[in-house]
Amino acid sequence: MAKITLGGNDTSTNGELPEIGTKAPDFLLTDSDLKDHRLSDFSGTKLILNIVPSLGTGVCQSSAKKFNELASGLESTKVLVISADLPFAQGAFCGQEGLENIMTLSQMRNRDFGKDYGIEIQDGKFQGLAARSVVVLDENHKVVYTQLVPEIGQEPDYDKAVAAI
Repeated sequence: MAKITLGGNDTSTNGELPEIGTKAPDFLLTDSDLKDHRLSDFSGTKLILNIVPSLGTGVCQSSAKKFNELASGLESTKVLVISADLPFAQGAFCGQEGLENIMTLSQMRNRDFGKDYGIEIQDGKFQGLAARSVVVLDENHKVVYTQLVPEIGQEPDYDKAVAAI
């Protein structure tokens, strides 16, 4: 169990992020066209998993926008923004903001992602959502960088995530 805060109040996750050097857990997530994706669908591609509680919050929106900007300069790398939002809401947000360099994925059909990645919030106002975190995978989907943001209201360290690529 990892300890984080939300507005300065203690909360915890169900576990720990995957360890660096290990194979990332598989997932089943849904895109804005309601197509399901597994980790294997991105075979041979480096990935930045930008995991956010909800794109309905300002910090999550800022994070998606910043990674969209950074993704335009990354080669052989895809940025996945993962949240519990419905795919329709994710698509609407990206459309309104003109975000074309990221791919949004929803936990709509399968809630195992947060559990499997050790980031499901266990208590407090955001219970059941994913804690703000970043997981960077190499082209073989081994974990090369992780960050569990200690305060949900803070943005991740973009520079370290990109440097890990």
